Order: sequence, then structure tokens, then C-alpha cells
Amino acid sequence: MKILVTGGAGYIGSHVVHELNDQGHEVIILDNFSLGRQENVDKRSVVIEGDVRNRSDLDKGLQGVDVVFHFAAWKAAGESMIHPQKFAENNIAGTINLLNAMLDHNVDKFVFSSSAAVYGNPEYLPIDEQHPKNPTNYYGYTKLAIEENLAWYSRLKGLHYAALRYFNATGYDVKGRIRGKEKNAANLSPVVMEAAAGLRNELQVYGDDYNTPDGTCIRDYIHVNDLADAHLKAMDYIVKENNNLIVNLGTGSGHSVLDVIHAAEAEVGKKIPYKIVGRRAGDPENLIASSELAYKLLGWKAKYSDLHTIFSSMKPVYFG
Repeated sequence: MKILVTGGAGYIGSHVVHELNDQGHEVIILDNFSLGRQENVDKRSVVIEGDVRNRSDLDKGLQGVDVVFHFAAWKAAGESMIHPQKFAENNIAGTINLLNAMLDHNVDKFVFSSSAAVYGNPEYLPIDEQHPKNPTNYYGYTKLAIEENLAWYSRLKGLHYAALRYFNATGYDVKGRIRGKEKNAANLSPVVMEAAAGLRNELQVYGDDYNTPDGTCIRDYIHVNDLADAHLKAMDYIVKENNNLIVNLGTGSGHSVLDVIHAAEAEVGKKIPYKIVGRRAGDPENLIASSELAYKLLGWKAKYSDLHTIFSSMKPVYFG
């Protein structure tokens, strides 16, 4: 199939592009390279340097396309609480612009990079897809708003979509094909590795007074290769079933911030400098996924998401 991947030079998008090309698809990348990196682009792809907010760029990318994968979004939850307008314009308005262009080009298959941030503070654990949606940060709200629009576009215009609510994406390609570091990394594991490699003076740990065993937040960490596999399985599902799909992607177990730091220290063989600071606005205490539905519908489960594999895949990127 011919597939457009927005944000295909970014962290998750570049991994998905490699998997799509491995399966023989024709891939077009649309990326403005604000966060994407040229060195992570799979050379088997056609690249359009452009923006989802620009209709002429979308018209170039959507010619003859069968499926769209959408990764072009700002994702820093903390920043979204300070600059919501930036996230509204790119994440919400940009996605609606993309959907409207898809309709005009008769493209009706859409795989969306959603987030566990749509749930907010958990009322029970593990979180399943029926859990109430009450985001605690504006980033999570943008993802929920997009999901709500997808449901309406499906009902009114026949769009078939997959919304993949993943938890904390981490790791790097286990085959070593993607080596460019994330720009403006905000998630824990790359920030930990930047501190380990001396790219930042220290790591800030936002709060150690949560109701968890060591006082730091607990998250469900999912390796980016596992995410890429799930995206391709989701595409196959909506194409074959002509049906929509909303699933969580996670491991069903969690690790605290300090667990992650200690695992990285074991991998790199050195102490990582960190400092405990105040809590960050919008951070839930504990987020762990139930991915039983993804296993039931897609036959998917995580293979690479243990902390050892995560940090062993990251070590060559940060230490050469």
C-alpha cells in the first residue's frame, strides 16, 4: 500500500517507517523537521519537508495514498500547561486540517498516535479502554479532542481509524538503524541518558512524596519497536475489518522514576546525577496499562519492553 506518515522523521514515526518499508509498503514522509532528524529518515521513503497545517503540503503528500499514520504533534505534557495555544494549533487544528485534506483525496484509513494521557489520574489499575477520560494536562486533552473528532468523522464521513493509546514510549531500534537523538527530549528515559552521557548537568526528579513504594511516580514503559509492531498490526486490522480500533499499548507493569534511573546506571556502569524537585503540574501518580484488548484483537504484546532491553538499545545512541 501507499502510506503517508506525518512526523515520519520523529522518534516514533521513524521507527514505524522502517517497519513499513521492511514490509514492502510505499512510504511518504511529511515532516517539518522541528523535532524530526534527517539522519533518522529511512532512505527507502519519499520525503516531503512540510507541515500538517499547510494544505498545499498535504495535497502533495496525499496523492494516491491508502493509509495515513499521524505522529506530527507536540508531546511535552509539562510544556502544554504553560503554552496550550501551541498545542491547540499544532495538535488539534493540524490534525483536523489533515483529516479534511484526507476527505478531499478520498483517503479513509487513519492510524493515530494517541496517549494514555487521555485518562488522567487513574480511578483503578491497570487502566483499560473503558476507564473514564479526564486528562490532567493540556497535551492529554488534545489527544482526547482528536479522538472525539475521529469518532464524528467516522460516523459522518466513513473514516476508519485506529487510536493507539500508548503509555511511556522509550528505547531505540533494536537493530541499531536509528541513532539520532531526540530533539528537546522531555520523557524520562532519554533525559536520564542525557544526564548519564554528560549532555545535561543533572536530572530533575519531580517529586518524591507520592504514595508509591519509593515516593516517585510509576509509569508503564513500552519499547518503541513494540509500538511500531502494534501500529502495523492496527493498520492491517482497520484495512481488513473495515472497523475502528481503540486500544491501549503497554506492558501491564510499572517502574518508578528511581527504578528507571537505577536500571540506566546498571547499563552504563556509572552513577547518574539527579536532584529531587517539586511535583510537576498534571503528573498522575501511577499509570499502568491493561493491553488485553490489543492482544485479543491484534495478537499484540510487548517483546522488548523490559528495562534492560530498553537501556541496552539506548546506550549506542548516547555513548557510541
